[in-house]
Amino acid sequence: MPLDESVKDARAELWFAEPQGFLPVPLNSLLAEPGSPDAEAMREAVAPLLDAAPSEVVRQRFVAQLALGQRMLGALCGFGTVYCSIGLHRDDIGPRSAHLLSLFTISWRDTNVAPRGVTAARAATSAEGHAHITFEELPCGPAVLSETTLRYAAESGLPQLPLLQIHAHLPPPDCKRLVVLTISSAAVARREEYRVLLRGIVETVRFEGPMRVAS
Repeated sequence: MPLDESVKDARAELWFAEPQGFLPVPLNSLLAEPGSPDAEAMREAVAPLLDAAPSEVVRQRFVAQLALGQRMLGALCGFGTVYCSIGLHRDDIGPRSAHLLSLFTISWRDTNVAPRGVTAARAATSAEGHAHITFEELPCGPAVLSETTLRYAAESGLPQLPLLQIHAHLPPPDCKRLVVLTISSAAVARREEYRVLLRGIVETVRFEGPMRVAS
């Protein structure tokens, strides 16, 4: 399997392998400051889509949807999210073989200094609504996996479909913070499959860079 250039990044704080079916969201470009190189790159990428729009109404609708997406991503980053990708997988179990959408995020949270296992356990057991809580020793160290099922309030104006979230709480060796990997999907009936998917990602997490980099 080819390695991403990020394995050489000395500033990276963790490494992981993402399975097929996920498309990374370019947070730096979508949330770039106006006038910055990232913002200019985003403008150039979007320009052909705007030019191909059949009418001004369609163009304005696209711009509005893009702005909404930027606000949502900005809110995620405000909670410590540093990585986000969109998953699209075929539902091989369902009779219609539909496609399932999911969102994979990585977020950092500040915590009190404590042993790694204690920090992970506190994160899951102290949060309201977490269920199916399991403690495991993985290659990256202690981890606590849990899940929640959320439903937006009626007054929010958002769809009232339940939202499944599978979480993995991983304390790094410095014991000062906590990283949370989460897969979110409205396909609640596929919770077992998403558990397996997230656990597969978690098993690849390392807090130290790869010893060898593909040439």
